[in-house]
Amino acid sequence: MQKGQIRVQTENIFPIIKKFLYSEHDIFLRELISNATDATQKLKTLSSIGEAKGELGDLRIDVVLNAKEKTICFEDRGVGMTKEEVDKYLNQVAFSGAEEFLQKYKDASIIGHFGLGFYSAFMVAEKVEVITQSHNADAATVYWSCDGSPEFELYEVEKKQRGTKIILHINDESKEFLEAHKLKEILNKFCKYLPIPIYFTDIAEEKKEGEEEKSINNTNPIWVKKPSDLTKEDYENFYRELYPFGETPLFWIHLNVDYPFNLTGILYFPKIKQSYEIQKDKIQLYSNQVFVTDEVKDIVPEFLMLLHGVIDSPDIPLNVSRSYLQGDPNVKKINNHITKKVADKLEEIFNKERTEFEQKWESLGLFVKYGMMTDDKFLEKANKFLLLENTTENKFYTLEEYKTTTEALQKNKEGKQVILYTTNPIQQDAYIQAAQAKGYNVVKMETIVDAAFINNMEMKWENVTFTRVDADITDNLIDKQDTTESVLSKNEEEELKKLFEIKENEITVSVEIKGLQKDSQPVIATRPEFMRRMKDMASMGGGMSAFYAQMPDEVTLTVNGNHPIYQTLLKESDIEKKEKQVRNLADLALLSQGLLKGAALTNFINRSVYLMQNEETKIAATV
Repeated sequence: MQKGQIRVQTENIFPIIKKFLYSEHDIFLRELISNATDATQKLKTLSSIGEAKGELGDLRIDVVLNAKEKTICFEDRGVGMTKEEVDKYLNQVAFSGAEEFLQKYKDASIIGHFGLGFYSAFMVAEKVEVITQSHNADAATVYWSCDGSPEFELYEVEKKQRGTKIILHINDESKEFLEAHKLKEILNKFCKYLPIPIYFTDIAEEKKEGEEEKSINNTNPIWVKKPSDLTKEDYENFYRELYPFGETPLFWIHLNVDYPFNLTGILYFPKIKQSYEIQKDKIQLYSNQVFVTDEVKDIVPEFLMLLHGVIDSPDIPLNVSRSYLQGDPNVKKINNHITKKVADKLEEIFNKERTEFEQKWESLGLFVKYGMMTDDKFLEKANKFLLLENTTENKFYTLEEYKTTTEALQKNKEGKQVILYTTNPIQQDAYIQAAQAKGYNVVKMETIVDAAFINNMEMKWENVTFTRVDADITDNLIDKQDTTESVLSKNEEEELKKLFEIKENEITVSVEIKGLQKDSQPVIATRPEFMRRMKDMASMGGGMSAFYAQMPDEVTLTVNGNHPIYQTLLKESDIEKKEKQVRNLADLALLSQGLLKGAALTNFINRSVYLMQNEETKIAATV
């Protein structure tokens, strides 16, 4: 029998492990089962090259809960350890002090190393026992135990079966781990796809006679298989396994790279509704089928964080807790590879199945636009398959197709192509109809990213500008058909201008009289495109939000002098009634821009009722 002290030069190593080694204590389960998996995989490798003799037998991992005895037992039938290996791996945590210990392992990639991961057991256990038998038939079975102090016991015991058995005596602060449902939940989280079958047993639970024993994990998930061996149903079934309540995904990308780094996985494009109930952190990161984290922001490009699925790579450098990525060239390479694979897949679908691509654009557009804003390499490819949807025809155009279609009519004074758009087809319907009557092509820009997308693309695309359909279009387009000669005299125009002068604290109004088409609206309210964008950004807290939020809205009221209503209105002898009628026309135009609020809206309603009552009184008097 051997007794001694674990060779560390500080008495405080175990408190440090408990407090700093891992952010979450449930990690101990992952670490111990990962070690058991590594030991089993190593045995299979040694057997395949003839270095491990004899039958492998039933290779499995057992987790046994005994709440009454306050123990959790982990047992594998893997490679096992000799007495020398136990001394080397479990006793020689030899560092000069706590600071060096933390520094060394916070920056280390230790997945697959029996040693430090094993010590996570002391976060929850007051005592840990290890019984291990090496695959080497000549080696003795070894017993090791430690109570969380630097002292340990190590001696030989009667020979047991090959493999390692670890018994944790759970401390009072960690009683939650003695609950069967809690352990099952953690096992399902971390070990769901480990390559060795894992069986969970609760000693307190009675087994039903004839009940078949089932492993808790899927040892052969589809991401480790060849794409050629999988069907559409396989991918959709696996998606339901990952997200039981999710809708069928739009499509998926199977990643399978072995050079210059190892990477496998499946990324799914989910359906995204216009309600924008968007969830990030739905991609799970694995290392050799061991769950690591669902925070993959450094591996997956930001614009693809809305994707779902799994990524598995042993080449992603992780620190001791496996929760934070280390700076490494492989991370950037993997990020670039994923971007390229997604761009290639989208281009392939667009070229081969454009109709299907268009049907899925409502969800795909969000990914594509976000990617074009944040990744220039993706932008280069996406320029070919970005779609612009017409407001009424439900017709889709690529950027080049839209340019060709609108070449003749939609150029501004600087020769830039003007993309006319709407952010709300229902609210801006009158403006859309007026624009379409002139032959303009109006597209929808109504998603959560479109405001930023428009500003971004104006900087990245050459000779292209965006103008909202209710903006000062005539200032942005060369439009010869927009105006004709006004039928009003100069005096009548001056009178109308004075009548339409509005003083509101939150709105700066300018009035112009134009001879528009007779069937155009009597008054059209427009806002400068730049100022409206700044106000919109301010409402979302973007840009110089405080500055623009305080500025009044700028509105131009374009009075259509050719509209028949003014022939009657200007002859009205009742000055009060004339003023109220004009103000109602102005308010209707402001209402179309969403600028009639509060007291102004109340006044408009009261005034409308007054004018209707006045008209009814008139009719009654004549009768």
